[in-house]
Amino acid sequence: MPGRIPAMLGSFALLLSAIAVAGPLYPPAGLDMSAADTATHPGDDFFQFSNGAWLDRTTIPADKPFYTEAQRVRDETEARLRDIIDAAAAGATHQPDTLVGKVGAFHKAFMNDERRETQGLRPLQSQLAAIRGSKTREQLAALMGKSMAGFGGGLFAINIDADLKNTSRYAVYLSQSGLSLPDRDYYLKADFAREKAGLRDYAARLLALAHWPAPQANANAILSLESRIAEASWTKAQQRDLPKTYNPYTPAKLQAFAPGFAWAEFLSGAGLAGKQRVIVAEQSAFPQLAQIFADTNLDTLRAWAAYMTLDSAAPYLDRGFADARFAFRDQMLLGIKQRGERWKEGIKAVSGGDCLAGGACFGTLDWAVGQLYAERYFPAATKASIQALVADVMAAYRKRIEHLDWMGPETRVEALRKLDTYVVKVGYPDKPRDYSKVIVRDDDVTGNVERAAAADWQFLVNRSDGPVDTSDWSMTPQTMDAYNGSLRDIVFPAAILQAPYFDIGADPAVNYGSIGATIGHELTHGFDDEGRTLDASGALRDWWTAADAAAFKERAGTLGAQYATYEPVAGLHINPDMTMGENLADLGGLAIALDAYHASLHGALAPIIDGLSGDQRFFRAFAQSWRGKGRDDYIRQLTTSDPHSFRKFRVNGVVRNIDAWYDAFDIKPGDKLYVEPDKRARIW
Repeated sequence: MPGRIPAMLGSFALLLSAIAVAGPLYPPAGLDMSAADTATHPGDDFFQFSNGAWLDRTTIPADKPFYTEAQRVRDETEARLRDIIDAAAAGATHQPDTLVGKVGAFHKAFMNDERRETQGLRPLQSQLAAIRGSKTREQLAALMGKSMAGFGGGLFAINIDADLKNTSRYAVYLSQSGLSLPDRDYYLKADFAREKAGLRDYAARLLALAHWPAPQANANAILSLESRIAEASWTKAQQRDLPKTYNPYTPAKLQAFAPGFAWAEFLSGAGLAGKQRVIVAEQSAFPQLAQIFADTNLDTLRAWAAYMTLDSAAPYLDRGFADARFAFRDQMLLGIKQRGERWKEGIKAVSGGDCLAGGACFGTLDWAVGQLYAERYFPAATKASIQALVADVMAAYRKRIEHLDWMGPETRVEALRKLDTYVVKVGYPDKPRDYSKVIVRDDDVTGNVERAAAADWQFLVNRSDGPVDTSDWSMTPQTMDAYNGSLRDIVFPAAILQAPYFDIGADPAVNYGSIGATIGHELTHGFDDEGRTLDASGALRDWWTAADAAAFKERAGTLGAQYATYEPVAGLHINPDMTMGENLADLGGLAIALDAYHASLHGALAPIIDGLSGDQRFFRAFAQSWRGKGRDDYIRQLTTSDPHSFRKFRVNGVVRNIDAWYDAFDIKPGDKLYVEPDKRARIW
């Protein structure tokens, strides 16, 4: 059962010795020994040294923007999901009432291409008619609110999560939205002229397919509108400042603060009429965005609403819409060469996880599929062993906090108190999601998506007035990722707990270097420049002293200065302000995991395996866990809009700041990654 890990679980290494398991993925160490580029010195490019041969022999599939070790594991997970979903589809009735039957019927509806072609645009006619019939801005604002539960979009997004000033209750959060391109920089920098032209052409194509009046002129107006929205929007770096994103308002006061938008109608459309408190994120942007809404003519707003509805629904419509979306969102923005196999799109449509082309991942039966996946593929032995590894990493982090030379006693007490509150959730949620009222039919793909999306949104709305459910998850078991949540929880879904990230039969050095570093990464998020603003109760309160904050900022600045020099693609450098939290977590996570690995040896020397010491296996496992390559368009999008640095720099940028790496690989002055000891970033 997820919860704080009890001390009786003991060391991960000891637990492994008591469990009889199958052999590791890459015997005998658990490493892919064929991956290394031994012609590269580890001190010049550790990522290349650890992965160069793998990079040389690996081709990015034509239907993907990148290929990584994580993607390989996703592919294996996808194959497992296919087995589950195909079996469900084989036995599904027209409108089933069982969980398995609904999964199967949903899949059958998505895969029925002939019906989709004959249906054409008919499934969206009522929504498009509502947009055409909107005579006022108030009506359009209501439709934007309604889009929270289905197709479409708007100027603002809504989320319902724990209130950061009263963590026992939920709150309604409002944030900026309205951009079709990945980031505001795509609209504001000349480097992205091609992508802006692509957006204009894509909007025109969708509107033309839907027989919307003056598609080209409206597409020009849509690009102009979104460009104004981008100018008013906050940057990703600004959004990292949690205290500045917590601004409570009553709807009436929000109307006075940002009078150009119909807030009451927007909230009512989202099913939140009567709410007397909302929390605004990008405060200074809201009046500007509301004024843009007020100044834009109704014809343009209607065309924009139609375009957003068509864009989000395109993967479920006939081939013309789906191909248009793929050409823009996948080919142009990500550099993907061709559509993936149809069955893969079908699996994603039902199970969520990695989204459909361009990010359409709402309106799925993701939690239902996750329940079926965990039942079949996540054994109890795996859950117990990963809980023990988490306990080791948490113990190592505690010792680090206790001995940090830059943290004063007052802050240290608060940090340890917060660490004690952390809940670890492994594999799958305790409570299954209820799908009993969701209607699924095997001949109605768009209806299935809309009803599933509405059920997901209603789940959030229904609980918005109640106490916070601390057992909640926001990532499904089949998702190949992990996260640090608002409930002071770290969550490791079943899909990420498989080789090579975690292999119960592998050498402990490999497990600590891969999943152990991920566990440490997620832990440190609760204590970094954002985590410092949330205390042991989860409330928004800065629990650091001014002196400790200054010391942390100086040390983080050392790491930021290093990352600012990295250039993932020619002419585009990493933004250290946007990526700071993830870079700090990568560094801290690896350092903590190394301590946990050393502690698991209980004073004994690590064995030499495959000619490698324990520390060498640990660092190479870390580098192998991040191996991957991407198309230039994908890397540009990642570097512009994502808080994570590209993979090569998540390895090289971290190891060069850890003393033990220098000892393990005999790194000397003159090596390209060498950093003088007094200039290394030392934080956690």
